[in-house]
Amino acid sequence: MSLSTFECITAITQASARFAQAARGSLDAAVEGCPDWSVADLVWHLSEVHWFWATIVEEGLDAPPAESRKPARPEEERLVETFVVGAARLVQVLREADQAAPCWTWAGGQQDVAFVTRHQVQETVVHAWDAARAAGASWHVDEDVAADAVDEFLHFSVASQDDPDEPTTPPLEGSIAFLALDTGDGWTLSDGTRPGTAQVAPEVLTGVPVVSGRAAELLLWLYGRIPLQTLDVPDELVARFRALCFTD
Repeated sequence: MSLSTFECITAITQASARFAQAARGSLDAAVEGCPDWSVADLVWHLSEVHWFWATIVEEGLDAPPAESRKPARPEEERLVETFVVGAARLVQVLREADQAAPCWTWAGGQQDVAFVTRHQVQETVVHAWDAARAAGASWHVDEDVAADAVDEFLHFSVASQDDPDEPTTPPLEGSIAFLALDTGDGWTLSDGTRPGTAQVAPEVLTGVPVVSGRAAELLLWLYGRIPLQTLDVPDELVARFRALCFTD
């Protein structure tokens, strides 16, 4: 499945608002999913991410912006407000941009604004969950948003023919499937034609060990945030799958 541009921008807007809400009053709290980071560090990280991609899209850059252009981290009392302003800029830039316009991305197989728009959903959603957890608050991810994020992760954050690891990652040596119990979406990863890569089938194939859970749970598991029961999935297969993943 794939969300529309409107749905992606709505998800980024909502997740950014929840992120800011959770961060206020908890800047000193530790972030479980990002060792050695406080919520203040997380706020600045996501602020930098939003600035980075908004700048690339707004200027149609064919390379990342120079390090010298990056804004300086503000004082702690201005961190959340700086994030809010930056998130609003990202949303406006993405809303006004031609989604087919070329720009630099880290995805070898997709160099356009549409990739940025889609990927910033999971970037913001996962960190909103991080902030909410650090603040002791609840955070719900819409099931369709989560399922699309899982689909995007498996296609773009796993070494593939279009975007292999350098140096080459050890092969998966088998197949592993994922099933979103709430949406019914399923995926099976198996070894790609190029060594150390994987290819994705949009279904759960018969006889393949399955990692299952609600779509939001699968997304958080992929990002190493929560455990899931994987009793029928050999630990070594999970380890080989993890080795093929990256989360830029």
